[in-house]
Amino acid sequence: MDPILLAYIGVAFMVGLSGVASCLGISIAASATIGAVKKDSGVFGSCMLLTALPSTQGLYGFAGYYLLKNFLTISMTALQGAAILGTGAAVGIVCLFSAIKQGQICANGITAIGNGHKVFGNTLILAAFPELYAILGVALVFLVSGMIGQPVA
Repeated sequence: MDPILLAYIGVAFMVGLSGVASCLGISIAASATIGAVKKDSGVFGSCMLLTALPSTQGLYGFAGYYLLKNFLTISMTALQGAAILGTGAAVGIVCLFSAIKQGQICANGITAIGNGHKVFGNTLILAAFPELYAILGVALVFLVSGMIGQPVA
């Protein structure tokens, strides 16, 4: 298999799975927001911010693509193609789980906010924990891009 094809499969995993991840995480939190706003329409602002948190994983997929795009050439080596495939798959999977779990944490906080509990700050802090692993995924892309050679300008 051509190295460029391996690399594009890796990029597709990275961008595709991270985008699906954000969609799923946001949907989980948004469903809870609808329930919370039914109980108290004044909580919409806080709930909306918590609902938006899982959207960042989709951005990380695009950031990873941006870091790797200069390597995507017909003359890339098999090692570069394999490295991008592995990195893309890893980042996509990590973002998938990170966004879903973050959406669940946010949904629980949103439900509590809808029930009158003052847990916005606590929820925000706890929801940041799964985000850390998605950020580490982008750091992996940065490190791998530095290890696989110089990109073609």
